[in-house]
Amino acid sequence: MDSLSRRLPLYRPLVGLLLAAVLIAASPIWAAPSETPEAPAPSEPHLADLLQLTPGGENAEAYWSPDGKELILQAHGAADSCDQIYRLAADGGKPPIRVSSGKGRTTCSYFLRGGERVIFSSTEGSGPECPPPPDRSHGYVWAVYPTYEIWSAKPDGSDLVKLTDNRAYDAESTVCFTSGTIVFTSDRDGDLELYSMKPDGTDVHRLTHTPGYDGGAFFSPDCTKLVWRAARPAPGKEQDDDAALLKQGLVRPGKLEIWVANADGT
Repeated sequence: MDSLSRRLPLYRPLVGLLLAAVLIAASPIWAAPSETPEAPAPSEPHLADLLQLTPGGENAEAYWSPDGKELILQAHGAADSCDQIYRLAADGGKPPIRVSSGKGRTTCSYFLRGGERVIFSSTEGSGPECPPPPDRSHGYVWAVYPTYEIWSAKPDGSDLVKLTDNRAYDAESTVCFTSGTIVFTSDRDGDLELYSMKPDGTDVHRLTHTPGYDGGAFFSPDCTKLVWRAARPAPGKEQDDDAALLKQGLVRPGKLEIWVANADGT
């Protein structure tokens, strides 16, 4: 991990996406890792010294702290009614610390610049219960809960502050560790677009304007560029179907491409 930590400023977005892909089924979300790192498959020349940090539950979207010593992630363990936010030592040497309150469903956590606060999206402002899962009669769809708001807190979960407050989906947030700017996805204007704001939730700017889903954005290391995933349904029936799903709080992520732009959306 020491070698990886030294290279973190360059590789944080890619490593974060790699960790986000790890989903493990079972009940607890932590156990002390083995002293012997797992060997990669012989056909995999790019990875070494693999260390599994979570032995069970559903664990995803893990992202680095600015100093590379911790991860923040969403997890669904035996004690959780639905996804909650946890901090986890990057060497796996300590049990995870729950950051969110345990109320509602949470997602999309990230450390703010300096690591003194964190952000995540939560539905708890609309009630303590978990919102229903997406209606899969529409096929493979993601839920776009209008009760998701972006919250800021200290790393231990105290001093909880709501950064967005509207009847719209506000989630998929990441942070520029240089300026502190937050980029996130919202459907506040009727379509899923990218927005930026300051760490206190002010100075909100819309960055994308094309019909279709725009989300999962990350800053380049110098924060001059954004990379994100986007769907571009064709005008006519595809766009109409996309808009109809969104009105039901759903998005079908079947045709996503990778896009790059300046950090101001140009």
